[in-house]
Amino acid sequence: MTSVFDRDDIQFQVVVNHEEQYSIWPDYKAIPEGWRAVGKRGLKKDCLAYIDEAWTDMRPLSLRQQMAEAAAQ
Repeated sequence: MTSVFDRDDIQFQVVVNHEEQYSIWPDYKAIPEGWRAVGKRGLKKDCLAYIDEAWTDMRPLSLRQQMAEAAAQ
């Protein structure tokens, strides 16, 4: 059985969670709780290219904040 995420011919949207982690989600489905749309829609390859450019620090937000606080002390 093929997953919708394996398809290249449907529209996706880029979503982000509270930890500023990015993903794609099928445009026709409701966005899961805890995620929000960032405004980018398109084919999977275009959404993944956007994520490659936008998500420059893979560390979760809480870890980045913790590390910044530790460095400030």
